[in-house]
Amino acid sequence: MEIKAVFFDVGETLINEGRIYGEWADWLGVPRHTFNAVLGGVIARGEHHLAVLEHFRPGFDLAAEEAARRAAGVPNGFGPQDLYPDARRCLADLRAMGLLVGVAGNQPKEAAAQFAALGLEADIVGMSEDWGVEKPSPGFFARVCAEAGLPPERILYVGDRIDNDVRPGLAAGFQVAFLRRGPWGNVQRDDEALARCRFQLGSLAELPPLLAP
Repeated sequence: MEIKAVFFDVGETLINEGRIYGEWADWLGVPRHTFNAVLGGVIARGEHHLAVLEHFRPGFDLAAEEAARRAAGVPNGFGPQDLYPDARRCLADLRAMGLLVGVAGNQPKEAAAQFAALGLEADIVGMSEDWGVEKPSPGFFARVCAEAGLPPERILYVGDRIDNDVRPGLAAGFQVAFLRRGPWGNVQRDDEALARCRFQLGSLAELPPLLAP
């Protein structure tokens, strides 16, 4: 089935979250290597990523801690320095090929402005908090179809997580490209699901040639 649109996840697909998690470790007063070790365990057990913050600070209140960080001059969020080097060229090349390019991920409302500041070539940008639905809910992928105006089989969804991107994307009828990078991309395993992906990538630079006419 011919692909007409490509949608990308945000964290660890377009945005390197290493600095972001490192700054949370610093904020909590935890050595970064210790924080990362606990994060790996959280991923392996299939827990929500906020569980790593709860581990070090029981009763962790994300909204309160983010407000405190803003007041201290170290706000949470991503910026141009966090963009993976292969992301900008990949999106631009796909758009130049006539494909609809979208970005849709599990992100807070504030991420929309942060993403806009990156100046990437994308036709559609959607953040889960704005949409009121997040992955792995089927409603998230239905919203992607609605935004694109295309049936799922015409859309390629690109992401690094088997639990949030690969399995639910396939279940929704999307074509899927798995990007093996970042903590989730290297810790999670599901050979059966990956075998059903259209592509398995080590870099976004690999994608445009695979979709070239």
